[in-house]
Amino acid sequence: MAKVSPLMIAPPAIFAALVITFGIGMFRDDPDALPSARQGQPAPKVQVTKLGDKTAFTDADLRDGEVKLVNFWASWCAPCRVEHPNLDALAAEGLTIYGVNYKDEAANALGFLAELGDPYDRIGADTSGRMGLDWGLYGVPETYVIGPDGEVILRFAGPLTQRAIADTLRPALEKAGY
Repeated sequence: MAKVSPLMIAPPAIFAALVITFGIGMFRDDPDALPSARQGQPAPKVQVTKLGDKTAFTDADLRDGEVKLVNFWASWCAPCRVEHPNLDALAAEGLTIYGVNYKDEAANALGFLAELGDPYDRIGADTSGRMGLDWGLYGVPETYVIGPDGEVILRFAGPLTQRAIADTLRPALEKAGY
């Protein structure tokens, strides 16, 4: 009987592992959803610097007994422009929204808000990206629903469109007690 080389077994074994991995991915509940390690856990530490003359927010603000959103955005981000009117509408209905300007120039960020409006109750800058890393940020825009006790109820990656608000954000806000 011929001796089987490990090099002959490797390609079929790698192929089988890929088939299993892809198969698991195909049968997930929502294949478009990005997993969040933070969901159901306390919100990570707030590490923002002041943005212009805007009032920054702190860890204590996330645990003040109210439901709120934390929205990561940047002036250079086209989808952030798309979601901005929806953030304005949410703020107009009384939802507290804290903004994190991510890896942006202060002058550009302030110009963006001057042009489109400022839906944020409080806002800070994450110029180094450290807070974004700690929060598990994939990119901007990204929005987190924070419960009254500071727990991350939902992480939503991408722009908050009207459909995303109706299908995903509103149920999370209700779950949080808003």
